[in-house]
Amino acid sequence: MSTSIDNAFVRQYERDVHDVFQRQGAVLLNAVRKQMSVVGTSTTFQKIGKGVATTKARHGLITPMNQDHTAIECTLADFYAGDYVDKLDQAKTNIDEQGALARGGAWALGRKVDEQITTVLDSTTQSTVSITVTSSGATRAGLLSMVAALHANDVPNDGEIYAALTPKAWAQAMTITAFASADFVGPNGLPYVEGAPVGMWKPWMNVRWTMHTGLPGVGTGTAKVFAWHKSAVGYAAASAAGNIAGNAGVAADITWHGDRAAHFVNHMMSGGACLIDTTGVIEGNLDDTAAVASS
Repeated sequence: MSTSIDNAFVRQYERDVHDVFQRQGAVLLNAVRKQMSVVGTSTTFQKIGKGVATTKARHGLITPMNQDHTAIECTLADFYAGDYVDKLDQAKTNIDEQGALARGGAWALGRKVDEQITTVLDSTTQSTVSITVTSSGATRAGLLSMVAALHANDVPNDGEIYAALTPKAWAQAMTITAFASADFVGPNGLPYVEGAPVGMWKPWMNVRWTMHTGLPGVGTGTAKVFAWHKSAVGYAAASAAGNIAGNAGVAADITWHGDRAAHFVNHMMSGGACLIDTTGVIEGNLDDTAAVASS
């Protein structure tokens, strides 16, 4: 047998393609007030002010509360995520290139939705809470302060408060016994388990917490985390033909371009976020480069 026979050996290539690790779409969309299928370039979310009760004399006139009404405009922006798949390139590979691009485009627009929402969360005018992640006790105090600041603003404790933490802040929070132990939250309230009622959101103090890698300043000394009430932030999305259910108006389209001899795999959406009530959003600041303490 020839000593160069190895040049004729058959090489097998895996058909499945690995998608680089990434956040697979929107995480925060279901934690805000939504207005889907918007027709036009913008929509409005209505806000009404507080009323004040008064007394009156017998047979006297009742003083009207004159509650303020505010229309919060939410402007939509257009985003696209697409790429070409050459017809002859498809003949040279055994991976599902179109499927890989379809997943990547949908996930990219989902992350754009979260970016729009975190930008709005970052615009709150409320005083910020400093969070120290050098010990579980210090972290616990910071997280409690964020929730307390919302309650001090009369935000209702109705189970619709959400909070997003950086991976570092989440890791430190997991050293808090009351946060991590099923003895406090119950086995069905733990995240990432079958039958968990809130999916990737972990209930603690009647607040739903999650870890998010796209928060402002993540991984730096000036990272930000947020706690907010669902009705304090709005997201609006336009309707689109071919809309993918549950993906904020993201539409998919695969078309053949003869002049390029390629398919164009495209995703598109038109959406925007807005801050409805700044008193319903509290920001926390932390050093996201600090080492996680074990206790």
